[in-house]
Amino acid sequence: MNLLEIQKICKTYGSGEAAVYALKNVSFSVQKGEYVAIVGESGSGKSTLLNMIGALDTPTSGKVLIDGRDTFSMKERKLTIFRRRNIGFIFQAFNLIPELTVEQNIIFPLLLDYQKPDQQYLEELLAVLNLKERRNHLPSQLSGGQQQRVAIGRALITRPSLILADEPTGNLDTQNSREVIALLRGTSKKYEQTIIMITHNRSIAQTADRVLQVSDGMLSDLGRCSA
Repeated sequence: MNLLEIQKICKTYGSGEAAVYALKNVSFSVQKGEYVAIVGESGSGKSTLLNMIGALDTPTSGKVLIDGRDTFSMKERKLTIFRRRNIGFIFQAFNLIPELTVEQNIIFPLLLDYQKPDQQYLEELLAVLNLKERRNHLPSQLSGGQQQRVAIGRALITRPSLILADEPTGNLDTQNSREVIALLRGTSKKYEQTIIMITHNRSIAQTADRVLQVSDGMLSDLGRCSA
């Protein structure tokens, strides 16, 4: 069953001779629980595509359906709530709040939604992410790999059906990159979540179930990776 369906998405910036066609008639679908990598050169349109999927930007035309729901047909407030509850974001720059501890950063999306954290699930996440001993540390007291684990925990805490990761290993060394990708894949399988990850690293892309490529705003499916 498909969790995500992208239907003829186009994104154009500007008009006339100055028009830039960032995405050109992009269509694809992703099954529930699938781990998909999107590769492409800088400026190819892959980040624009991820922003469309995450409803952080609006397409010029086309549709994005998540679990059968057309995100861009929703009113702004309803879309904000839907995005917060159904999509987890992981960024290259971690985007942690420096004044908050590890635990506070992880549960922050729940607090925005006026929800209390499930303490048992929080403890489970801290254990899986190997952050129990760091729960009261500030981001400045953590390594890059530990900060990215906090970002993964923050993305997972709302139990979203879809995780969007934008170059999640871009600021990490090789060892930490391997650990973060293994952790991301392991948690997605454990919690049955769908992952769409942007990466410029082809070896990391090969850890995915399937690889898509964006080039000059157009998408091609490179197929399934061997296990």
